[in-house]
Amino acid sequence: MNILITGGTGFIGKQIAIKILELGTISFDGQAAQKIDKVILFDAFAGEELPQDPKIQVITGDITDKSLVEKITENIDVVWHLAAVVSSAAEADFDLGMNVNLYGLLTLLEALRKHGSKPRVIFASGCAVFGGELPDVVTDQTVVTPKSSYGMQKAIGELLVSDYSRKGFIDGRVLRLPTIVVRPGKPNKAASTFFSSIIREPLKGESAICPVQADTPVFITSPRRCVESMIQAATLSPNQLADNRIIPLPGLTVTVQQMLDALEKVAGKSAVDLVQWQEDKTIQRIVQSWPVQVKAEYAESLGFKADENFESIIQAHIEDTQK
Repeated sequence: MNILITGGTGFIGKQIAIKILELGTISFDGQAAQKIDKVILFDAFAGEELPQDPKIQVITGDITDKSLVEKITENIDVVWHLAAVVSSAAEADFDLGMNVNLYGLLTLLEALRKHGSKPRVIFASGCAVFGGELPDVVTDQTVVTPKSSYGMQKAIGELLVSDYSRKGFIDGRVLRLPTIVVRPGKPNKAASTFFSSIIREPLKGESAICPVQADTPVFITSPRRCVESMIQAATLSPNQLADNRIIPLPGLTVTVQQMLDALEKVAGKSAVDLVQWQEDKTIQRIVQSWPVQVKAEYAESLGFKADENFESIIQAHIEDTQK
Protein backbone atom coordinates (compact mmCIF):
# COMPACT_ATOMS: atom_id res chain seq x y z
CA MET A 1 0.00 0.00 0.00
CA ASN A 2 1.31 3.43 -1.00
CA ILE A 3 0.25 6.52 0.94
CA LEU A 4 0.46 10.25 0.20
CA ILE A 5 0.12 12.92 2.89
CA THR A 6 -0.04 16.47 1.55
CA GLY A 7 1.02 19.01 4.13
CA GLY A 8 2.90 15.97 5.34
CA THR A 9 5.76 17.73 7.13
CA GLY A 10 3.34 19.63 9.35
CA PHE A 11 2.46 18.41 12.83
CA ILE A 12 -0.66 16.37 12.05
CA GLY A 13 0.85 14.97 8.86
CA LYS A 14 3.90 13.74 10.73
CA GLN A 15 1.76 12.25 13.48
CA ILE A 16 -0.35 10.33 10.97
CA ALA A 17 2.82 8.99 9.36
CA ILE A 18 4.27 7.93 12.71
CA LYS A 19 1.06 6.21 13.75
CA ILE A 20 0.46 4.26 10.54
CA LEU A 21 4.08 3.16 10.44
CA GLU A 22 3.74 1.93 14.03
CA LEU A 23 0.66 -0.02 12.95
CA GLY A 24 2.45 -1.31 9.86
CA THR A 25 -0.82 -2.14 8.12
CA ILE A 26 -4.25 -0.66 7.41
CA SER A 27 -7.42 -2.69 7.16
CA PHE A 28 -10.04 -1.50 4.69
CA ASP A 29 -13.71 -2.31 5.24
CA GLY A 30 -12.94 -4.90 7.91
CA GLN A 31 -11.00 -7.01 5.40
CA ALA A 32 -7.47 -8.39 5.66
CA ALA A 33 -4.90 -5.78 6.69
CA GLN A 34 -2.69 -4.41 3.94
CA LYS A 35 1.00 -3.78 4.48
CA ILE A 36 2.25 -0.20 4.17
CA ASP A 37 5.04 -0.02 1.59
CA LYS A 38 5.62 3.72 1.10
CA VAL A 39 4.59 7.00 2.74
CA ILE A 40 5.16 10.20 0.77
CA LEU A 41 5.25 13.38 2.85
CA PHE A 42 4.58 16.19 0.38
CA ASP A 43 4.82 19.81 1.47
CA ALA A 44 6.06 23.24 0.50
CA PHE A 45 8.80 22.92 3.13
CA ALA A 46 11.00 20.04 4.24
CA GLY A 47 10.06 20.54 7.88
CA GLU A 48 11.86 19.53 11.05
CA GLU A 49 12.05 16.40 13.20
CA LEU A 50 10.61 14.17 10.50
CA PRO A 51 9.95 10.49 11.22
CA GLN A 52 12.98 8.37 10.49
CA ASP A 53 11.86 5.33 8.53
CA PRO A 54 13.06 3.86 5.21
CA LYS A 55 9.46 3.78 3.97
CA ILE A 56 9.17 7.58 4.19
CA GLN A 57 9.90 9.75 1.16
CA VAL A 58 9.89 13.52 1.61
CA ILE A 59 9.07 15.60 -1.48
CA THR A 60 8.87 19.40 -1.48
CA GLY A 61 7.00 21.43 -4.03
CA ASP A 62 3.91 23.43 -4.94
CA ILE A 63 0.51 21.74 -4.59
CA THR A 64 -0.61 23.61 -7.75
CA ASP A 65 2.29 22.19 -9.83
CA LYS A 66 0.28 19.87 -12.10
CA SER A 67 3.19 17.81 -13.43
CA LEU A 68 4.67 17.27 -9.97
CA VAL A 69 1.31 16.40 -8.41
CA GLU A 70 0.59 13.94 -11.22
CA LYS A 71 3.97 12.30 -10.54
CA ILE A 72 3.56 11.92 -6.77
CA THR A 73 0.01 10.56 -7.10
CA GLU A 74 0.95 7.62 -9.31
CA ASN A 75 0.09 4.25 -7.74
CA ILE A 76 -1.23 5.88 -4.55
CA ASP A 77 -3.85 4.00 -2.53
CA VAL A 78 -4.62 6.50 0.26
CA VAL A 79 -4.30 10.29 0.37
CA TRP A 80 -4.59 12.46 3.46
CA HIS A 81 -4.98 15.98 2.09
CA LEU A 82 -3.88 18.38 4.83
CA ALA A 83 -2.05 21.02 2.76
CA ALA A 84 -3.62 24.40 3.46
CA VAL A 85 -3.04 28.07 4.10
CA VAL A 86 -4.49 28.70 7.56
CA SER A 87 -7.42 30.99 8.35
CA SER A 88 -5.86 34.39 9.10
CA ALA A 89 -3.28 34.00 6.32
CA ALA A 90 -5.98 33.08 3.80
CA GLU A 91 -8.00 36.11 4.89
CA ALA A 92 -5.00 38.44 4.61
CA ASP A 93 -3.84 37.09 1.21
CA PHE A 94 -6.84 36.08 -0.89
CA ASP A 95 -4.77 34.89 -3.86
CA LEU A 96 -2.55 32.68 -1.70
CA GLY A 97 -5.55 31.12 0.01
CA MET A 98 -7.28 30.43 -3.29
CA ASN A 99 -4.14 28.98 -4.88
CA VAL A 100 -3.43 26.52 -2.08
CA ASN A 101 -6.78 25.81 -0.46
CA LEU A 102 -8.92 25.63 -3.59
CA TYR A 103 -6.80 25.31 -6.73
CA GLY A 104 -4.33 23.06 -4.93
CA LEU A 105 -7.11 20.66 -3.99
CA LEU A 106 -8.47 20.77 -7.54
CA THR A 107 -5.01 20.01 -8.93
CA LEU A 108 -4.79 16.99 -6.65
CA LEU A 109 -8.27 15.74 -7.54
CA GLU A 110 -7.66 16.11 -11.26
CA ALA A 111 -4.37 14.20 -11.02
CA LEU A 112 -6.10 11.36 -9.20
CA ARG A 113 -8.92 11.41 -11.74
CA LYS A 114 -6.39 11.17 -14.58
CA HIS A 115 -4.68 8.13 -13.02
CA GLY A 116 -8.02 6.36 -12.64
CA SER A 117 -7.03 4.33 -9.59
CA LYS A 118 -9.84 5.69 -7.35
CA PRO A 119 -7.81 6.03 -4.13
CA ARG A 120 -9.26 6.83 -0.73
CA VAL A 121 -8.93 10.56 -0.07
CA ILE A 122 -9.38 12.02 3.40
CA PHE A 123 -9.86 15.79 3.21
CA ALA A 124 -9.36 17.95 6.29
CA SER A 125 -12.08 20.60 6.56
CA GLY A 126 -13.18 22.54 9.62
CA CYS A 127 -15.85 24.52 11.42
CA ALA A 128 -14.79 27.67 9.57
CA VAL A 129 -17.33 26.61 6.92
CA PHE A 130 -19.86 28.17 9.31
CA GLY A 131 -20.27 31.80 10.24
CA GLY A 132 -22.74 34.55 11.01
CA GLU A 133 -25.97 33.76 12.83
CA LEU A 134 -25.97 30.08 13.81
CA PRO A 135 -28.37 27.92 15.80
CA ASP A 136 -27.39 27.22 19.40
CA VAL A 137 -26.48 23.68 18.35
CA VAL A 138 -25.05 22.94 14.90
CA THR A 139 -26.16 19.57 13.53
CA ASP A 140 -25.30 17.43 10.53
CA GLN A 141 -28.06 19.21 8.62
CA THR A 142 -26.98 22.80 9.37
CA VAL A 143 -26.27 24.67 6.13
CA VAL A 144 -22.70 25.98 5.75
CA THR A 145 -22.45 29.79 5.86
CA PRO A 146 -18.75 30.74 5.69
CA LYS A 147 -17.85 34.30 6.62
CA SER A 148 -14.14 34.09 5.78
CA SER A 149 -12.17 33.31 2.64
CA TYR A 150 -10.68 30.26 4.35
CA GLY A 151 -14.14 28.99 5.30
CA MET A 152 -15.39 29.54 1.75
CA GLN A 153 -12.43 27.62 0.33
CA LYS A 154 -13.00 24.71 2.70
CA ALA A 155 -16.74 24.66 1.95
CA ILE A 156 -16.07 24.43 -1.77
CA GLY A 157 -13.48 21.74 -1.06
CA GLU A 158 -16.07 19.67 0.77
CA LEU A 159 -18.37 19.80 -2.26
CA LEU A 160 -15.55 18.95 -4.66
CA VAL A 161 -14.50 15.86 -2.71
CA SER A 162 -18.13 14.79 -2.43
CA ASP A 163 -18.81 15.17 -6.14
CA TYR A 164 -15.57 13.52 -7.29
CA SER A 165 -16.61 10.62 -5.05
CA ARG A 166 -20.14 10.57 -6.51
CA LYS A 167 -18.65 10.40 -10.00
CA GLY A 168 -16.40 7.51 -8.99
CA PHE A 169 -13.11 9.36 -9.54
CA ILE A 170 -12.03 8.94 -5.90
CA ASP A 171 -13.34 7.35 -2.70
CA GLY A 172 -13.45 10.50 -0.61
CA ARG A 173 -14.19 11.29 3.02
CA VAL A 174 -14.41 14.83 4.41
CA LEU A 175 -13.63 15.31 8.09
CA ARG A 176 -14.99 18.59 9.43
CA LEU A 177 -12.59 19.07 12.31
CA PRO A 178 -13.00 21.05 15.53
CA THR A 179 -10.11 23.36 16.46
CA ILE A 180 -7.05 21.25 17.33
CA VAL A 181 -5.67 21.97 20.81
CA VAL A 182 -2.92 21.69 22.11
CA ARG A 183 -0.62 21.93 19.10
CA PRO A 184 3.10 21.69 19.84
CA GLY A 185 5.72 23.86 18.18
CA LYS A 186 5.37 27.54 17.45
CA PRO A 187 2.32 29.78 16.84
CA ASN A 188 1.18 30.01 13.23
CA LYS A 189 -1.09 32.49 11.43
CA ALA A 190 -4.33 30.67 12.21
CA ALA A 191 -6.89 32.72 14.11
CA SER A 192 -7.13 29.81 16.54
CA THR A 193 -3.39 29.53 17.24
CA PHE A 194 -3.66 31.24 20.65
CA PHE A 195 -5.84 28.43 22.00
CA SER A 196 -2.72 26.27 21.96
CA SER A 197 -0.31 29.07 22.90
CA ILE A 198 -2.06 29.88 26.18
CA ILE A 199 -1.45 26.30 27.30
CA ARG A 200 1.76 25.33 25.53
CA GLU A 201 3.89 28.36 26.41
CA PRO A 202 2.99 28.55 30.14
CA LEU A 203 3.82 24.85 30.47
CA LYS A 204 7.32 25.80 29.29
CA GLY A 205 7.51 28.75 31.68
CA GLU A 206 6.95 31.27 28.90
CA SER A 207 4.37 34.04 28.57
CA ALA A 208 1.50 33.91 26.09
CA ILE A 209 -1.10 36.40 24.83
CA CYS A 210 -4.82 35.69 24.85
CA PRO A 211 -6.58 37.99 22.34
CA VAL A 212 -10.18 37.11 23.26
CA GLN A 213 -12.39 37.41 26.31
CA ALA A 214 -12.26 34.78 29.05
CA ASP A 215 -15.85 33.64 28.47
CA THR A 216 -15.20 32.91 24.76
CA PRO A 217 -16.14 29.29 24.03
CA VAL A 218 -14.43 27.05 21.48
CA PHE A 219 -15.19 23.63 20.02
CA ILE A 220 -12.02 21.54 20.14
CA THR A 221 -10.38 18.17 19.62
CA SER A 222 -6.95 16.98 20.72
CA PRO A 223 -4.11 16.10 18.32
CA ARG A 224 -4.35 12.48 19.46
CA ARG A 225 -8.08 12.33 18.71
CA CYS A 226 -7.58 14.10 15.38
CA VAL A 227 -4.97 11.59 14.21
CA GLU A 228 -7.10 8.70 15.41
CA SER A 229 -10.09 10.07 13.47
CA MET A 230 -8.01 10.62 10.34
CA ILE A 231 -6.88 6.99 10.31
CA GLN A 232 -10.33 5.69 11.20
CA ALA A 233 -11.81 7.60 8.25
CA ALA A 234 -9.55 5.70 5.87
CA THR A 235 -10.78 2.34 7.13
CA LEU A 236 -14.51 2.99 6.66
CA SER A 237 -16.37 1.09 3.98
CA PRO A 238 -17.95 3.17 1.19
CA ASN A 239 -21.18 1.32 2.04
CA GLN A 240 -21.16 2.97 5.48
CA LEU A 241 -20.94 6.40 3.89
CA ALA A 242 -23.41 5.91 1.05
CA ASP A 243 -23.95 9.31 -0.57
CA ASN A 244 -22.87 11.36 2.47
CA ARG A 245 -19.12 11.94 2.41
CA ILE A 246 -19.04 14.93 4.79
CA ILE A 247 -18.50 13.90 8.42
CA PRO A 248 -18.69 16.69 11.06
CA LEU A 249 -16.67 15.27 13.95
CA PRO A 250 -17.66 15.34 17.62
CA GLY A 251 -15.62 17.51 19.94
CA LEU A 252 -15.39 19.16 23.35
CA THR A 253 -16.78 22.64 24.10
CA VAL A 254 -14.82 24.72 26.62
CA THR A 255 -14.37 28.42 27.36
CA VAL A 256 -10.98 30.08 27.58
CA GLN A 257 -11.49 30.39 31.33
CA GLN A 258 -12.21 26.67 31.64
CA MET A 259 -9.03 25.95 29.68
CA LEU A 260 -7.03 28.08 32.10
CA ASP A 261 -8.76 26.49 35.09
CA ALA A 262 -7.63 23.09 33.78
CA LEU A 263 -4.12 24.47 33.25
CA GLU A 264 -4.02 25.62 36.87
CA LYS A 265 -5.03 22.15 38.09
CA VAL A 266 -2.26 20.55 36.05
CA ALA A 267 0.55 23.11 36.33
CA GLY A 268 -0.42 25.52 39.10
CA LYS A 269 -1.37 29.19 39.32
CA SER A 270 2.11 30.33 38.28
CA ALA A 271 1.46 28.89 34.80
CA VAL A 272 -1.86 30.72 34.46
CA ASP A 273 -0.24 33.98 35.57
CA LEU A 274 1.94 33.83 32.43
CA VAL A 275 -1.13 34.43 30.24
CA GLN A 276 -1.49 38.08 29.27
CA TRP A 277 -4.81 39.52 28.08
CA GLN A 278 -4.56 41.65 24.96
CA GLU A 279 -7.81 41.96 23.04
CA ASP A 280 -7.77 41.65 19.26
CA LYS A 281 -11.20 42.52 17.87
CA THR A 282 -10.50 40.86 14.51
CA ILE A 283 -9.61 37.53 16.10
CA GLN A 284 -12.53 37.83 18.53
CA ARG A 285 -14.87 38.35 15.57
CA ILE A 286 -13.48 35.37 13.64
CA VAL A 287 -13.55 33.02 16.62
CA GLN A 288 -17.08 34.07 17.60
CA SER A 289 -18.30 33.21 14.09
CA TRP A 290 -17.46 29.52 14.60
CA PRO A 291 -19.94 27.00 16.06
CA VAL A 292 -19.36 26.06 19.69
CA GLN A 293 -21.96 23.32 20.17
CA VAL A 294 -22.04 20.55 17.57
CA LYS A 295 -24.32 17.52 17.61
CA ALA A 296 -22.36 15.02 15.49
CA GLU A 297 -24.80 12.13 15.24
CA TYR A 298 -23.55 10.90 11.87
CA ALA A 299 -19.92 10.72 13.03
CA GLU A 300 -20.89 9.03 16.28
CA SER A 301 -22.86 6.40 14.35
CA LEU A 302 -19.64 5.65 12.46
CA GLY A 303 -17.69 5.26 15.70
CA PHE A 304 -15.94 8.63 15.99
CA LYS A 305 -15.51 9.99 19.52
CA ALA A 306 -14.75 13.24 21.33
CA ASP A 307 -12.18 13.88 24.07
CA GLU A 308 -13.50 13.42 27.61
CA ASN A 309 -12.22 16.63 29.22
CA PHE A 310 -9.62 19.37 28.79
CA GLU A 311 -7.37 18.23 31.64
CA SER A 312 -6.78 14.94 29.81
CA ILE A 313 -5.87 16.91 26.67
CA ILE A 314 -3.23 18.88 28.60
CA GLN A 315 -1.83 15.70 30.15
CA ALA A 316 -1.63 14.06 26.71
CA HIS A 317 0.22 17.11 25.38
CA ILE A 318 2.75 16.89 28.22
CA GLU A 319 3.27 13.15 27.61
CA ASP A 320 3.68 13.58 23.84
CA THR A 321 6.11 16.50 24.05
CA GLN A 322 8.29 14.68 26.57
CA LYS A 323 8.86 11.69 24.25
